[in-house]
Amino acid sequence: MTSLHLTRRLHLYFGLALLPWLLMYGLSSIPIAHNQFFADRDAAKDLPLWTVRMERPFDAPVPRDQEKLREFGRAALAATGVTAPNFGVFSPNPTTVNIQSFSFLKTTRLVYRIDQQKITVEDRRFRFDQFLTGLHTRGGFEQDGFLPDAWAVVIDLVCLAIILWIATGVFMWHRMTRKRLWGWVALLAGAGSFAVFALKL
Repeated sequence: MTSLHLTRRLHLYFGLALLPWLLMYGLSSIPIAHNQFFADRDAAKDLPLWTVRMERPFDAPVPRDQEKLREFGRAALAATGVTAPNFGVFSPNPTTVNIQSFSFLKTTRLVYRIDQQKITVEDRRFRFDQFLTGLHTRGGFEQDGFLPDAWAVVIDLVCLAIILWIATGVFMWHRMTRKRLWGWVALLAGAGSFAVFALKL
């Protein structure tokens, strides 16, 4: 088997393996780029995005250290009975703490108003565009459990496979001397448009 034959095989199988991932990233880029369109379309239905599940008294000291703040979020989720393998915690201002429990299909948020000593639990209505953007933006190793870490590892492998897919494509193009001119046109057009946007925006 020649190096060109091996490269073609690798390029083919990388393309097939990457197909669902590239399709997902391509489709999910649409609601990211046209977020206002989907928000307006949803508002036209006159349906609330968030529904209050419960509101109850709650009083607990809020740490300022980010690591301890995550532990505070875990305790608040347990106290309200929200199952949360994946969650994030942030404090947008000195009187509020937001805790968001999420999966690809479901999101619940807790809003703790420190000055009112009150916590509100709200569930978000499923929207397909937000499901797609959740797939697109999910990453990292900060969550607990095997599956979130496995997802992050797979995303790393997908990124590596995309780089190798590009490299095998460039290698095959370079070996096709009769197609080299049009390859240069495509390569320079893509690189040029990317450089203009990267430098000017």
